[in-house]
Amino acid sequence: MSSLNKVMLMGNLTRDVELRYTPKGSAVADIGMAINRVWTNDQGQRQEDTTYVDVTLWGRSAEIAQQYLSKGSGVMIEGRLHLDTWDDKTSGQKRSKLKVVGEALHLLPSGKGNAGGGSQAPVAGNNSRPQQSDSPQGGSSMDDSSFQQEEDDIPF
Repeated sequence: MSSLNKVMLMGNLTRDVELRYTPKGSAVADIGMAINRVWTNDQGQRQEDTTYVDVTLWGRSAEIAQQYLSKGSGVMIEGRLHLDTWDDKTSGQKRSKLKVVGEALHLLPSGKGNAGGGSQAPVAGNNSRPQQSDSPQGGSSMDDSSFQQEEDDIPF
């Protein structure tokens, strides 16, 4: 049976990027994300839920995150789930934590005074020409110019 381990998250950083390097020189960054979900319940009341997720980025993606992101920055992560396990030194018990290993990083416009976006943000990952590759994974890319429309062509 085939398996799929793919995660796509869009949210805001809960803290500044923590960049470090392995003894072999690979960049590693840990980021915390807050992902909000908003819905209306059966009584018509607005409900909101926030999920907090830890993400690990490697290589050039980690360096780009440290250079361009800070607490509150918008980001989209494509990656995979990974279960970390360890022995707790104080209690001696086995511990585990589900994390995301980021494979592609998309920086989002800040939203501060930027009503519709419109600026191109740096991207790191493995799918298109301007991105840096951190994992041997294929993918197709489309040029952003193929999506440009005249303002009066928008159907709403």
